[in-house]
Amino acid sequence: MTDASAGAVREILVVMALAVVGLILAVAAAFTPWYAALDEPGGAAVVEMHAPSIPESGAGAAAGGVG
Repeated sequence: MTDASAGAVREILVVMALAVVGLILAVAAAFTPWYAALDEPGGAAVVEMHAPSIPESGAGAAAGGVG
């Protein structure tokens, strides 16, 4: 092998190594939980659901809405 081809092989190996490291980091970021796990059987609640409150019938007219 000449010096030029050895340098090309080395460069390709460095690029491949960086690609593998980047892929490992991407997989770790995608599948590692980013929230604290609770000891409850249902697991951690990432999103809380709240039902909207129903306005009273007179409140809409007083605020200028249709009522």
